[in-house]
Amino acid sequence: MKLSSRAKSVSPSLTLAITAKAKKMKQEGIDVVGFGSGEPDFDTPDHIKAAAIKAIQQGFTKYTVESGTDELKKAICDKFQKDNGLTYSLSQVVVSCGAKHSLYNIIQAVCEKGDEVIIPSPYWLSYPEMVNLAEAKSVFIETDDSSGFRISVSDLKKAITKKTKILIINSPSNPTGAIYSKEALREIGKVAAEKGILVITDEIYEKIIFDGNKHVSIAALGEDIFKNTVVVNGVSKSFAMTGWRIGYLASPDNELVTAIKNIQSHSTSNPTSISQMAALEGLKNTGTIVDEMRSEFEKRRNYITDRINKIKGLSCLKPEGAFYVFCRIRKADLSSMEAADRLLNEARVAVVPGKVFGSDRHMRLSFATSMENIKKGIDRIEEWFDKNC
Repeated sequence: MKLSSRAKSVSPSLTLAITAKAKKMKQEGIDVVGFGSGEPDFDTPDHIKAAAIKAIQQGFTKYTVESGTDELKKAICDKFQKDNGLTYSLSQVVVSCGAKHSLYNIIQAVCEKGDEVIIPSPYWLSYPEMVNLAEAKSVFIETDDSSGFRISVSDLKKAITKKTKILIINSPSNPTGAIYSKEALREIGKVAAEKGILVITDEIYEKIIFDGNKHVSIAALGEDIFKNTVVVNGVSKSFAMTGWRIGYLASPDNELVTAIKNIQSHSTSNPTSISQMAALEGLKNTGTIVDEMRSEFEKRRNYITDRINKIKGLSCLKPEGAFYVFCRIRKADLSSMEAADRLLNEARVAVVPGKVFGSDRHMRLSFATSMENIKKGIDRIEEWFDKNC
């Protein structure tokens, strides 16, 4: 079978591949410490599980409206109003099979062949692949440790062309943990609105923010910005529900939302009915999981960044949110791909090479694992770099 050029252009997810290889090694009896995981190591709260079980028992196992139930959309609208100061109607919300699915739907609905999508780099590795699948072109704005991994307004203006269709903002960021200030977001939003460039704001990590800071949505920083922005979020990170696959988007652009609903109706139909009931419970009755996770992640962040900055050959900024630390590799002749491969095979530690996020001078470590694992893994990394730097 001859594959389409579209299918051939897509790269497999290296984060999933590394996690799978580490799991396979563990199954073979090899003691591997994994820093690759992009999901909370906490369990889904019992009251959320109970809501799913109740849905099954009551026969809530049929199709729903393709864009999600009105009850869940109402809870999402309430969440947007309470947490972000954003007002949407139920018809302006689409529930999908994860935030990744929401992002994919938006890009498919907006991009034509040859359009350009601006993506700050380092970036979540799926953004460019989604752009590729829409036959559009990714335009990267490079950032590094010196800028705190944040783009400036001048950077944005230089990247804009007549073909620019979308700007993607991810705050807090995967992989860097960087957060944009309210002032920076407002200026970026103004430029995008003036140029008629749609802003996709990926806010999946909004609940995992440290040092007492609060999340700010770019969509809340002016009427023109609001009209020009699609907000993407979900329950995966906030409620430890990665496997339940519920994400959502909201936009005041009714034409865009209708197009997204149509695309979804012919691809996945509705997100899983049972998962929708679980997500509803999470949004209506948050419980203590969010605060518990954030507190524990902050302790781990403080420990892991302190240790990394004492290792010869490595350094890192302290992430402001999410649960990743993006380490700079100081050894000039060591690429991120080689570092990841050698650490796994020689030190029995799984990390993700920064090359897949746009920087071959970094590697990503997830601290969504126990403090015991973090200590053991960092000990091994420190020993390896002491020997090889």
